[in-house]
Amino acid sequence: MLDTDIAKTRPPPTRVDAEVSDTEGRLEPWRLLAIAVVVGVGVALTWLVNGYHLFQLSMTIAYACAILGLTVLTGINGQISLGHGAFYAVGAYTTAVLMANYDWPYWITIPPAAAASALIGFLVGFPALRLSGLYLALTTLALAVATPQILKTNALSDVTGGVQGLTVDKPEAPFGLGLNPDQWIYLFTLAIGCVIFLLGWNLTRGRIGRAMMAIRDQSLAAESMGINLAAVKTRTFAVSAMFTGVAGSLTTIIVQFVAPDSFNSFLSIYFFVGLVIGGVNSILGALFGGAFIEFVPNVANQISKAAPGAIYGLILIAFMYLLPAGIAGGLYRVVLRLVGTRRRAAARSG
Repeated sequence: MLDTDIAKTRPPPTRVDAEVSDTEGRLEPWRLLAIAVVVGVGVALTWLVNGYHLFQLSMTIAYACAILGLTVLTGINGQISLGHGAFYAVGAYTTAVLMANYDWPYWITIPPAAAASALIGFLVGFPALRLSGLYLALTTLALAVATPQILKTNALSDVTGGVQGLTVDKPEAPFGLGLNPDQWIYLFTLAIGCVIFLLGWNLTRGRIGRAMMAIRDQSLAAESMGINLAAVKTRTFAVSAMFTGVAGSLTTIIVQFVAPDSFNSFLSIYFFVGLVIGGVNSILGALFGGAFIEFVPNVANQISKAAPGAIYGLILIAFMYLLPAGIAGGLYRVVLRLVGTRRRAAARSG
């Protein structure tokens, strides 16, 4: 079954893993330092790059939040989804409708977008209880295919804008801050992204996260240990959809426009590609996956304007061949080997 195949994407344990597994807690300060450095560099980029690159970085963060939702669902819980573009659309349209039709401030629309996406995800989670592997993947893909058509229906056109979509105003920096709109949107997106990643990290490292992983690895054993499979699976779907809905809401604020054709089934495929490239069960991998789906298509287009799809495919194949556990998995192995080497050198010198 594909559910267990997802679990197998975790790098197999090695001798180096065994040598440093007992020091995982000692690495925590270094992880915190690395996070602080990344966030600090992210903030500094506000004044170091131009508006277009700030737009790209903002979209990278939004995509990373969407991929984080897939990480929780697929990488941590083992449920395969090819329909997260639908939850992304729900979050995006919730923000667009509230801003364009009801004049809500952009920042207030994020909680309703998260709640609406979580509700849809929770409802989708119920039929998912009876499905797994390819059947669940095809069911969620059907949801992604149907979403643009639903948004185009005449019954909803007065609210959603139909095929023309909706346009919203570009946010300005508050409190008289000396920032242009592009800088402020980037900082706002970065702040929301940090909150989402902190929530995801806390969720997967706690009791609920361990229950998710137990279901992914061996559902029968997890159930025999008293884990409520139905409750955990449906709630995981809801949390995953909520993260992706927040990403959709951020995208509306960044782009200032939504239309049904922006949320076709290929978007869900791109999210899945970002999940695999970054690292299926890695929180940090979601950030690498977001950067991949934002920047690599542009790189492919610059290499060959005649056949960018072919170049994109070759790059994708190269990543899969060189980094089968994803970018985060590759970096993790490098760190473990370096730490193991240092420990062995210290033991010999001692």
